[in-house]
Amino acid sequence: MEKTYYNPADLAKFGNIAEFSPDLAKKFFDYYGDVFKEGELSEREKSLIALAVAHAIQCPYCIDAYTTDGLEKGASEGQMMEAIHVAAAIRGGASLVHGVQMMNKVKEITM
Repeated sequence: MEKTYYNPADLAKFGNIAEFSPDLAKKFFDYYGDVFKEGELSEREKSLIALAVAHAIQCPYCIDAYTTDGLEKGASEGQMMEAIHVAAAIRGGASLVHGVQMMNKVKEITM
């Protein structure tokens, strides 16, 4: 197996962040747990959102975790891929909309 910066085994060690800061870790994990509980959105919908965000921020640990979680919560392959395409469209659009800033600057300089 090729060695990479990200070690998939580290995902299982996520809880270990409490070792150096137990009080803050507890607050984070309590909040995290509450966020993913059924609410206005279903747990499956929240998992799909998390998967899309994971791709947008390019977190391989999150991608692994929320691919598994999505499948466990009944998301289909098609739903997961569609969520990823939504993230890609938003990310691409966010890059392109900054083109307006460039266009404004060009007009400022050349006019």
